[in-house]
Amino acid sequence: MARPLRIAFEGAFYHITARGNERRKIFLSHRDYQKFLSYLTDALHKYGVILHAFVLMTNHYHLIVETPKANLSSFMHSLNSAYTTYFNIKRKRSGHLFQGRYKSLLIDADNYLLELSRYIHLNPVRAGITGKPEDYRYSSYRAYIFPKEETINFRDLLWNMVGKEEKDGPRSYREFVETAIRDQPMDPLQKVYGGVILGGERFIQEVLKRLNDQEIQKKEVSHRRDLESIAPDIDEIVDLVGIQFKISKENVQATSPYKGYAVYLARKHTPLSNTEIGRYFGGIGYSAVTKIGTRIKDRIDKN
Repeated sequence: MARPLRIAFEGAFYHITARGNERRKIFLSHRDYQKFLSYLTDALHKYGVILHAFVLMTNHYHLIVETPKANLSSFMHSLNSAYTTYFNIKRKRSGHLFQGRYKSLLIDADNYLLELSRYIHLNPVRAGITGKPEDYRYSSYRAYIFPKEETINFRDLLWNMVGKEEKDGPRSYREFVETAIRDQPMDPLQKVYGGVILGGERFIQEVLKRLNDQEIQKKEVSHRRDLESIAPDIDEIVDLVGIQFKISKENVQATSPYKGYAVYLARKHTPLSNTEIGRYFGGIGYSAVTKIGTRIKDRIDKN
């Protein structure tokens, strides 16, 4: 299966979706939701990403984010790796938690950000979990209509897009969302272009031109992969080590020296820190990751 195209540039807006492997639940307790939000907050601060909306469902989640530094891939690697490690350790399991790579849609914020935020905030209503979006605890909706409940400021942009003064933002946004419960407007995701862009014709043409210009500069990159980074993610590295040694991914993650090769390659070919790599492999310490990588490098050099 072809790897999905990643479009990365400074100031881009994205709708992110990540689902549980085989549609299994990724949140089994209130503590799980809390831990995910904690990791999300850490990743936002670490990578300078701006969060505009989110909803966490039992087997998937939605985010709307803005990337001033064009670093979506690094941000998502950090977030999903951290939560997967926590979940696996807590549940005494190993292997994939998420179904493949996350899905990202580049958003024309001027025309679709407001509509898309409403769409994800109404997920619990469409799923029949609640009749009122404000009754669902695991979304950013309450932060919009009861702003004193949240300390993270990710509301201003959407409030302004409603077209009201700031003091009227919560009420106006609530009316905008509740109208959709009654009127059931068309799903904005039905307007996605090429599976990766949600925007008007002019926006789409601008993005395509940007892609063409960057492909000329990076013509050695096949299939126009993520323009910010073409490094494989850690899951892909583990898969490749498993293929090379004809063992399962679980054995790579748990067995020496195969785990050592995966650690070495992750240090060499991914943007992840030693801490993130160690967390992925079950809690290896920072210095241990360095020692493992050095040992494997020496072994390779001798051969």
